[in-house]
Amino acid sequence: MKAFKRSLLALTIAGTLAAGVAHAQISDNIIKIGVLSDMSSLYTDLAGAGSVLAAKMAVEDSGVEKRGMKVEFVSADHQNKPDVGSAIARQWYDTEKVDVIVDVPNSGVALAVNQITRDKGKAFLVSGAASSDLTGKACSPNTIHWTYDTWMLANGTGGAIVKTGGDSWFFITADYAFGHALERDTAAVVTKNGGKVLGAVKVPLNTQDFSSFLLQAQSSKAKIIGLANAGGDTTNSIKQAAEFGIVKGGQNLAGLLVFLTDVHSLGLNTAQGLIMTETFYWDLNDQTRAFTKRFAPQDKGIHPTMVHAGVYSAVLHYLKAVEALKSDDGTKVVAKMKEMPTDDPLFGKGSIRADGRKIHPAYLVEVKKPSESKAPWDYYKIRATIPADQAFRPLNEGGCSLVK
Repeated sequence: MKAFKRSLLALTIAGTLAAGVAHAQISDNIIKIGVLSDMSSLYTDLAGAGSVLAAKMAVEDSGVEKRGMKVEFVSADHQNKPDVGSAIARQWYDTEKVDVIVDVPNSGVALAVNQITRDKGKAFLVSGAASSDLTGKACSPNTIHWTYDTWMLANGTGGAIVKTGGDSWFFITADYAFGHALERDTAAVVTKNGGKVLGAVKVPLNTQDFSSFLLQAQSSKAKIIGLANAGGDTTNSIKQAAEFGIVKGGQNLAGLLVFLTDVHSLGLNTAQGLIMTETFYWDLNDQTRAFTKRFAPQDKGIHPTMVHAGVYSAVLHYLKAVEALKSDDGTKVVAKMKEMPTDDPLFGKGSIRADGRKIHPAYLVEVKKPSESKAPWDYYKIRATIPADQAFRPLNEGGCSLVK
């Protein structure tokens, strides 16, 4: 009888341990997603609350909750400060049991979170930040760079402009990691194609008065003034350039990173003719229009930018990988995401390379004239599609240590 009780006890303990192991695969039986964004400053419309909405829509569309998986959200404003973003990331990982951080529209903040995520063995899905270093010298087995990057922008917009005669450049550059990377990558394209860089000026983030910087660009006599900035900095510099009569004087502006929300802020009278590179446009096809019809009413009428689309697409693929693995171990999930082909309504079919670069087509677009626009937010015409295998830096040129 005692032997029977001992056997029964052993079986009970073994069963309990087995159940514990099964449940331990997903920590706390909860997937916790942290959306770290700019909620109050120059990038808030192109990311911000819209990125939180996009992540929630991805969870809803994935159907994982109907299949028993519990998903929670937390969001915060990094204030475009690497120290603030780092502190939030550490707190989320250490005390709030966040499994994955998404978005982060600021390359300085993203590079800091990239390292913390690697140290903690979590997952980081970058949609808002642009620096190509995230899949180059700073690449990590825990990070996927989803939507776009500075190499893509430089070779798309910069390359197209140089090839059509814009062979002398002066850069107005946001003075942090993103601006530096965008100027570097675009200058490389300009010189590779036989052009010259006549000068550059670094401008503090969120500057309101661009007059002294625009005067330097004007006096350089460069054919192209390259705006290596984004969001409110881009719209302010374009508006003030118009006041200075820079384009009327014979120079042209190259908005190296212009978002749909920037065009909306500028208005078509000011923005018409701008050429830029995007990886998503709300009016691209039936699927992008259907997504926008659900998204816009929930975000003050704002139509989704490529950053919003990237958050949606990245979270959708992340959840597929978690479900396939039955684990939320960050390093393992990112490896699984690279292993699985990507396929979603906004970017279509694609893949993720060893360096963490998500691969999909890009589009060279031109802003319509007011007379060409048929409806609100009808702003772009597609000039060219850049195939997925050409849109991003070749795998062997980034210097990523993960590439064998």
